[in-house]
Amino acid sequence: MKVFSVIGVFAGIVIMGSLTAAHFTGQVNLAEMSWLWLTFFVGANLFQMGFTGFCPATRAIYAMGIKDKQSGCKL
Repeated sequence: MKVFSVIGVFAGIVIMGSLTAAHFTGQVNLAEMSWLWLTFFVGANLFQMGFTGFCPATRAIYAMGIKDKQSGCKL
């Protein structure tokens, strides 16, 4: 596993873990639809990107015409 992948997995765990901890300590109610679900989705996406290399954000950025030769994500 490359450093780029490990960073994605770690960031995903931290984001999802902090939202889960906030929910179970009563600071946030994730049972209601809120923008925090978007944050959770970003964390889950970072986590899976670390293992699969698939990154939907990279596809969207490439579709807008922005190119990067150094991208760590697979298209």
